[in-house]
Amino acid sequence: MARKKEYREDEVVEKAMKLFWKKGYETTSMQMLEKEMGINKFSIYSSFGNKHGLFLESLKCYKTKVGATLDKLKKASSGVEDIKQFFYDSVSSNYKAGNQKGCLVTNTYNEFSENQDQLIKEEMVAFMDNLKALFIEKLSMDATKSEETVLKEANFLLLAKHGLAAAARVNTQKEIEDYIEMTFKNI
Repeated sequence: MARKKEYREDEVVEKAMKLFWKKGYETTSMQMLEKEMGINKFSIYSSFGNKHGLFLESLKCYKTKVGATLDKLKKASSGVEDIKQFFYDSVSSNYKAGNQKGCLVTNTYNEFSENQDQLIKEEMVAFMDNLKALFIEKLSMDATKSEETVLKEANFLLLAKHGLAAAARVNTQKEIEDYIEMTFKNI
């Protein structure tokens, strides 16, 4: 007879997500996950298959967490100003005590840039394609911009968002605010 789980998967995945976010995939050991999640290795393997499966679930959890910020951008109607607000919103949690960890997607994107892990690459590409599409939609609200200009600005903003996420791990709030303001100076 199978034992009943004594934990909620969504709660332990969120704990794992926070650990992966802070430490990265490679640096996070199974022992660290056991301690952080409050469950043993057998339970991790039973529920998620392995560390990789747990990491994929953590990425899905992260997408859900940032979903509200993306929905706010999607529903907004002020074009470039909405994207700028998205930039501010995406780093706002970094300035709460002990929260300097940037963006899990960008951290993962950087960590797996040389890795051939197809499942993780697909997750990253899907997230970035969605974000780029939102940028294009908002930039296209300015009827004076050509399709070519919109695409160039969307590509620029996608790269700027990566830079912002990386900088948010180490730079001061004032430096980050200056970065955002300068990013949007000519958009």
